Amino acid sequence: MTLAFWIMCGAILVCIILSAFFSGSETALTAASRARMLTLEQQGEKRASLVQNLIERRDRLIGALLIGNNLVNILASSLATSILLSLFGDAGVVYATIVMTIVLVIFSEVLPKSWAISTPDRFALTVAKPVAVIVWLIGPLSSVINWVVRIILRMFGVNLEAGRSMFSPHEELRGAVEVLHREGSVVKADRDQLGGLLDLHELEVSDVMVHRTVMSTVNVDDPADKIVKEILNSPHTRIPVWKNDNDNIIGILHTKDLIRALYDTNYDFSRIDIMEVANKPWFVPDTTTLQDQLNAFLRHKAHIAIVVDEYGDVQGLVTLEDILEEIVGDIADEHDIDIQGLHVQPDGSVIVDGSLPVRDINRALDWNLPDEEATTIAGLVIHETQSIPEVKQAFTFHGKRFSVLKREKNRITRLRIVSLDDEYRLQH
Repeated sequence: MTLAFWIMCGAILVCIILSAFFSGSETALTAASRARMLTLEQQGEKRASLVQNLIERRDRLIGALLIGNNLVNILASSLATSILLSLFGDAGVVYATIVMTIVLVIFSEVLPKSWAISTPDRFALTVAKPVAVIVWLIGPLSSVINWVVRIILRMFGVNLEAGRSMFSPHEELRGAVEVLHREGSVVKADRDQLGGLLDLHELEVSDVMVHRTVMSTVNVDDPADKIVKEILNSPHTRIPVWKNDNDNIIGILHTKDLIRALYDTNYDFSRIDIMEVANKPWFVPDTTTLQDQLNAFLRHKAHIAIVVDEYGDVQGLVTLEDILEEIVGDIADEHDIDIQGLHVQPDGSVIVDGSLPVRDINRALDWNLPDEEATTIAGLVIHETQSIPEVKQAFTFHGKRFSVLKREKNRITRLRIVSLDDEYRLQH
């Protein structure tokens, strides 16, 4: 074996090592967590800042790494072919193709990429500095190639400049949380809280409000002692006050203000003017998003608002607690009346009140019933059946069987829901 032979073998080995470096770097830098890099950057890790800069120009980064990878792969294959041609003649081309394919796939693709994907953040930090040098050297060529690619793709109607992810950042974050939950890294309660926080931008106050038909209110024209009794029997500290008509809300009465007024009058009910004690009501449109309403509550230092539709008619009320419950789940205190409206039966079926929101059922049972067309479970049944079902009628949709147990006038007040999978297991 001549010296030239060993030099060429050494060059092939160097090319394979460089190819592995390029492949592993590409995988690590594209899979590295930007959130983790930002945290490390804030902690003073300079390499993390370098990784962030490389990722920000992803097309330039990948282009430079691919150019480098192809150069060393082609060079290694050419040198191997030259050596084997000198040893085996024309058959050397076949031998070179087989040998280099196996070597490059194992040592330049699978091995480095598997290593990189197992610890992408650590790998990315390790290779950040040499990759930055390579991008600086090959970057201009990569930019020219990317420009040519864009022109060619534009001829076929593909515009990379206008190309954006089909998912919004909120959807991508929600998907990441769901994946982590399935992998066991995020428990259901944390997933629900993060999901509820993301939903604030999409939900409207009409989705979480207390409907006008179940609002606790007091009549300003009632005697003061009767009003006090109603408020003391209520689990709420803020009660809407109406006059002449239930929909004519003229104030919000706070329990503490009422007790203070009673104390100032030595508990003489006849001297209390409810309208002097009550606060001015705050009306908000039913199309206000929960995020906007939460911000408004914080700005106004308020806890309750009356929800109205586009015609100004009262639809219900929304409280700060209603919005917070969308994030953290049900908030109960020692004065809450324990009416869950959802009861799981021994046979696996679920008895629910018709007024229970679909979102609450999904959160409690980890279901995926749609809530775009209807807020309550009764509304979902009516929407799907396009009718107001009679008692004992049953319907099947969305993988569940819904049976009407109770109906009051045109309102479905109680339902039994059975998952079809549970029903099949019970029958077999």
